[in-house]
Amino acid sequence: MSQPQTINVTDLDIAQLSEVRKQLEDELNHLTNSFAQLKQAQAKFKACLENVKEVKPENKNKTILVPLTNSLYVPGKLSDPEHVIVDVGTGYYVKKTRPQAVKHYTDKVEYIRKNVDSLEDTIQKKRDNMNYLTNILQQKIQAETQNGPSARSQ
Repeated sequence: MSQPQTINVTDLDIAQLSEVRKQLEDELNHLTNSFAQLKQAQAKFKACLENVKEVKPENKNKTILVPLTNSLYVPGKLSDPEHVIVDVGTGYYVKKTRPQAVKHYTDKVEYIRKNVDSLEDTIQKKRDNMNYLTNILQQKIQAETQNGPSARSQ
C-alpha cells in the first residue's frame, strides 16, 4: 500500500490551487450538511425525552394529546403510564418502561453530542485549511498581476 504524498500548496499553480479549493468547498458543504442533520436528530431525541418525562402516573386515564408527528396531535387516554413505545430506528418500535425510555433517549442525545463535537472540530480544521488556501491563491493571483504571466513559471 502506497503512502499518501504530501504536497506543499505554495508549489501549486493557480489552476491547481483553484481545483483544491473547490474540493475543500465541496467537503466543507458536505460536512456542514451532516452537522445540520445531526443537530436535527439531536433535537428530535431531546423532544422525545421531554415527551417521555411528561408521561406521569397521575395522568392515568386522563385525556391527553398524543403526538403523531411534530405538528399533529390526537386526543387519547393514557391507560398505562409506566410504559411507552420507543422508536428504535428503521421502523421498529419497542415497549419500554419510562426509566428505560429516558435512558435510551439520553444515551442517543449523548452519542450524537459526541459526534457533533467531533464534526465541529473537523469543520473548523477544514475552514482553517480553506482560509490558508484562499490566502495563498490570492497571493499568487496578486503576484501574477504585478509581474505578468511570466511569474507563473517561476
